[in-house]
Amino acid sequence: MNIRQLEIFRAVVVAGSASRASEMLGITQPAVSRAIADLERHLGFSIFDRVRGRLVITPEGELLFKEVVQGFEAFDRVRAAAVRIRDFGSGVVKIASLSALGSTLVPRAISLFNKDNPKIAVSLQILSSHAVRDLVADGQFDIGLVADEVELTGVDHQNFGSFRAVCALPPDHDLCAEEVIRPRHLHKQPFIALSPGDKARNQIADIFDDHQVQPTVIVETPNSSTVCALVMEGVGLGIVNPMAVDGYAERGVVFRPFSHDVQFKSYLLYRPDAQKSQIVKSLVQALLKARSLSPTRAQSLRNLVPDRDVQDP
Repeated sequence: MNIRQLEIFRAVVVAGSASRASEMLGITQPAVSRAIADLERHLGFSIFDRVRGRLVITPEGELLFKEVVQGFEAFDRVRAAAVRIRDFGSGVVKIASLSALGSTLVPRAISLFNKDNPKIAVSLQILSSHAVRDLVADGQFDIGLVADEVELTGVDHQNFGSFRAVCALPPDHDLCAEEVIRPRHLHKQPFIALSPGDKARNQIADIFDDHQVQPTVIVETPNSSTVCALVMEGVGLGIVNPMAVDGYAERGVVFRPFSHDVQFKSYLLYRPDAQKSQIVKSLVQALLKARSLSPTRAQSLRNLVPDRDVQDP
């Protein structure tokens, strides 16, 4: 039995006949028939019945076909990996990130990484923090960036950053005249909240309770960038992660410091089953460096925070 015989077998099943399989493979029909006969002789059982000149797959052939399909899929993955290694030298480094950093900071890091490693491909997925954690823990991704609400047991991890929240306002809102947004400013205002369970949302809720403030929640969403998109459309106000809002100031959203220290914390995760390769270390260094870089062609909000908490009198 050889791979060519299995390839011809697969072609006959997919094409539905030996003649169409021969056209698909660019060989003669007798060559197809000989290959099928040789394969059956080697296997010791029939994979096709001959019914009025047609090949009809047997139950045993059906079982074999499923295994052949899986085998060729695995072979295709190996072949694709070989092409990547040929084209990119050391293959691919895979990173998964939460949305807040995946569309802003991570692309800046990949740009830095690419300058030092032009032949290395990067696979980037933007997912929820819980999905990122599971993919890294299962060994499917090399690096993960997650928010601090995820369970860290079972993965190597380190602190990545803590970013102080800012308030996002529509451009024509009265509160744009304020230098700092305080909890009392948000009382009964239409408010775009982060999803329940988000630790930053819990911090914000505690602050509102302490000041007896009740904004009117219009929308809940897990992503700060979505909050900004809704603010831009005039749906309401929001308190957001400054690392997630690149480009929105240029599109009209107004950002002001929030008087209280609400932190968006994040962690770097690593596969638990492998030593960090030099390529992984290089991408981590690029991620760490990207934390201190201003967005490309976008306004930075890094300085838009008070030096200390500005509490209501």
